Amino acid sequence: MTTPMQQATNAVSDRPDARTRYLETYRREVATTKKVLRAFPAERADLRPSERSNDAKTLAFTFVLESAMALKVLRGEKLMGGAFPTAPDTWEQTLAEFDRVTREMESELAKASPHLDGTVQFFTGPKQMGDYTLEDFLWFMLHDQIHHRGQLSVYVRMAGGKLPSIYGPSADEPWN
Repeated sequence: MTTPMQQATNAVSDRPDARTRYLETYRREVATTKKVLRAFPAERADLRPSERSNDAKTLAFTFVLESAMALKVLRGEKLMGGAFPTAPDTWEQTLAEFDRVTREMESELAKASPHLDGTVQFFTGPKQMGDYTLEDFLWFMLHDQIHHRGQLSVYVRMAGGKLPSIYGPSADEPWN
C-alpha cells in the first residue's frame, strides 16, 4: 500500500515532460485552427472588417508566420533579422503553407529537448527586447495563434461561412 506522499510523488513523476505537454496541446490547437481556416469562404479572402483590420488572407498568414518563428527557435536559428516572408497569392496557398510549417513544427518538436531548454530574444514591450525561455516563447506563439483564430472566427461569420466548434458547440456545429 502506498502512502499519500508516495501517491503524490508518483503523480508528479508520471506527468509528461514539457515537450510532450506542449506538443499535445499544439496538435489539438492547430487542428482547431485548421477547421476555422477551412470554414472561411476562400473567395472572401479580401474581407477587411474595418480600415484598421487586416484582410482575412493577411490574418490567416499570421498563423504561418508565428509557426515559422517557433520553428526557427526550435532549430536554433536566429529569430530576428532577415526578410519577412511574403504571403502567398491565394487562400489555398496560405492554407497549404500553414499545413507545411505545422508538419515541420511537429517534426522539430519531436527532436527537441524534453524540457524545452534554451532562451529566445524577442520583444517584451514597445522597442524592448528581452529573454524568454524556449518553453515560454513556444506557448506565447501558440496563445497568440489562438487569439488570432478568435479574430478569424468573427471573419468567418462576416463572410457568410459556417463557424465550426472551437472549444464547444457553435450555432453551425451544435453538439446535439
